[in-house]
Amino acid sequence: MFDVIIAGCGPTGALLAAELRLHDVRVLVLEKETEPGSFVRVVSLHMRSLELMAMRGLLDRLLEHGRRRPVGGIFAAIPRPAPEDLDSAYPYLLGIPQPVVNHLLEDHATELGAQVRRGCAVAGFEQDDEGVTVELAGGERLRSRYFVGCDGARSTVRKLLGVGFPGEPSRTETLMGELKATASPEEIAAKVREIRETHQQFWLRPFGEGVYSVVVPAAEVSDRAEPPSLEDFRQQLRAIAGTDFGVHSPRWLSRFGDATRLAERYRIGRVLLAGDAAHIHPPAGGQGLNLGVQDAVNLGWKLAAQVRGRAPETLLDTYHAERHPVAEAVLDNTRAQVELSSAEPGARAVRRLLTELMDFDEVNRYLIGQITAIDIRYDFGEGPGLPGRRLRDVDLTGGRLYDRLRRGRGLVLDRTGRLTAEGWADRVDLLADPAADVDVPALLLRPDGYVAWIGEHQRELDDHLARWFGEPGKQPNST
Repeated sequence: MFDVIIAGCGPTGALLAAELRLHDVRVLVLEKETEPGSFVRVVSLHMRSLELMAMRGLLDRLLEHGRRRPVGGIFAAIPRPAPEDLDSAYPYLLGIPQPVVNHLLEDHATELGAQVRRGCAVAGFEQDDEGVTVELAGGERLRSRYFVGCDGARSTVRKLLGVGFPGEPSRTETLMGELKATASPEEIAAKVREIRETHQQFWLRPFGEGVYSVVVPAAEVSDRAEPPSLEDFRQQLRAIAGTDFGVHSPRWLSRFGDATRLAERYRIGRVLLAGDAAHIHPPAGGQGLNLGVQDAVNLGWKLAAQVRGRAPETLLDTYHAERHPVAEAVLDNTRAQVELSSAEPGARAVRRLLTELMDFDEVNRYLIGQITAIDIRYDFGEGPGLPGRRLRDVDLTGGRLYDRLRRGRGLVLDRTGRLTAEGWADRVDLLADPAADVDVPALLLRPDGYVAWIGEHQRELDDHLARWFGEPGKQPNST
């Protein structure tokens, strides 16, 4: 019997498995595909996701394979540079091939002891008071205490669970791919500038070595059920630009729509949803993979505490309470970005107005914070200030804060030298550092890097330790 079975070994499922293994939870990941995907799509990791990777010691590995890009111009592709003093030690985007992300996170999970089985499609499941029985397509039945669907936009787990998935179906479709081009960079840049005056759903963005990220309206080309072809791209480029720029040698070609849907519930009993299984939206701003990664880190330590028998009564319910509103906000900002890409006169007028407003630092900073998730504040009921917000990677005596979070444990950062977390030493670390670069006497960080408490009194700290990490001295269940 496993503690947790996860359906889907994409970035969300793999990172969730790794987060659970940090707490010695027995994890099995089921992936229906027999081999890792060869679909070489470049994705962007945003500031908050880069922070999470730094917390788990993964960022340097990712940086070896990625390309840093400026944060500016990510909201509706409005070309405005980012403010210089963004609240992160990692104020950039990291463009990186998605297979590299998938491979690195899967390796991370297996290095920590997670089991991954490929060629295993989920056919059904039943849950009871003690656990979940998962049936595979070949008839094999597996047993676990909890089951998590990280199996993508067409999630089998979500459908079998019967969770509503309300929203809007796709209205328009767009072709997207990475191709080489024989036209000169100057010719391409000039034509793109001209066309984007009226067509926001069109670009050829250089990726180096003659490769371009190409986005063009799909119109009526080819069969929606089939992957697009190189000729589809050429046809649409000629129709809009009057030339196909000599595109050739595609790395990958895809089609996407603007469907927008959000699961009504992220948890029913012992079955949970995360990543695209819980939410889908247009790729505007490149938020999809990041939203799933952040789901995984929010859920991992809470589900592990539940499995180990030391979770406060309502801890696991905070996963839905915190992450569902975040997804709602992402769906809203992608809806707005899609409208701003319309060629209709009204949408173009709003886009011009917003472009002017983004010259104001506060507006630009707000929109970047929304896209990159550094402005998230969970409702901890604590009033103004740090609680509910993430803490940037601050300087400590002899190191950095995020290096202290690699084990996925809570952390008391104490500048007073008077506090203790002795009753929670099996799940919370205490760091007494009067020189820590924070402007509060002490704070409590959750394993996902969000501030759970600030203050200087032991009794208050004990109350918040119990709220998030259970009663002191309680021994975990054996796994």
